[in-house]
Amino acid sequence: MSPLAAGLYRSDLGVIVPKADAEGYAEAIVKLCREEAVEALFVGADEELHPIASARERIEKESGAVVVSNPMTVLKTGTDKWKTFEFLKKNRLPSADSALPEDKEEFARRSGFPLVAKPREGHGSIDFHIAKNPEELDDAILAIKRAGLHPIIQEYLGDENPEFTTGVTVEKGGGYVMSSIAMKRTLKGGQTYKAFVDEFKEIRESAKTVALKLGCRGPVNIQAKLVDEVPKVFEINPRISASCPIRAVAGVNEPDILFRNFVLGEKISVEEYRRMVCMRYWNEVYVPYSTYEEAANRGRTDGKDSLVSEYF
Repeated sequence: MSPLAAGLYRSDLGVIVPKADAEGYAEAIVKLCREEAVEALFVGADEELHPIASARERIEKESGAVVVSNPMTVLKTGTDKWKTFEFLKKNRLPSADSALPEDKEEFARRSGFPLVAKPREGHGSIDFHIAKNPEELDDAILAIKRAGLHPIIQEYLGDENPEFTTGVTVEKGGGYVMSSIAMKRTLKGGQTYKAFVDEFKEIRESAKTVALKLGCRGPVNIQAKLVDEVPKVFEINPRISASCPIRAVAGVNEPDILFRNFVLGEKISVEEYRRMVCMRYWNEVYVPYSTYEEAANRGRTDGKDSLVSEYF
């Protein structure tokens, strides 16, 4: 939605669209899919999940593009951390113990400090707080509310316990898991910074169980910490996640798997992938000023003159 989005200039075609909550967003998506004969529409941002899912029938009917997204019931659970906790608890799946602000005193007595406070609808460590005492917890809850968000309190699972992110794809009928790939990771700015891609069988089995119980049809990313050899799930992202490129390099190309299943009707099963280590770092995309101005004024660019320097 901005001419400063680097991906615009690294695509065959980059098009600026309205904000997902703006009037005319769905119309813009339909128009673009129709003009470019788009066969599949993927969603990688939380802000677009509900608008796209709500307009799924219209998009598919008016453009012919297949919307590769989970059912609305899955989205409503996965994008709300309190509903995620309720789902996990109801299905007796190990999870980070959680509470709402009105139960903070009893929860603090039960779990002890430190505690985590974060938005129910947040992602990428936005407004994430670790509170070491009641005063810090009150401040964190107030800060989240001031940002126009809704707080949830969770037990602190500890830095000493490794964190895992698992990408799972479920076939369009919801019958079976097409792929699952797990990585142990460290974070920076809420994003995967260093990733160790390995078999992690127990972590993957846990994530697959969660995905099928939730009723997923499509991509889902499940985050957990291994506590006393038990994967405790603390977040579910019912979409393609930012660690998708790492998984693709390891041999699990989720967009390809989903396209072949959702659009081409193929029965896909990917069981193996490469063990590897990923080390992310900053990089830059350069474009002539005239290219940027063209994108800003016309709303589209082919990015043919963009440059990524190979520093090393």
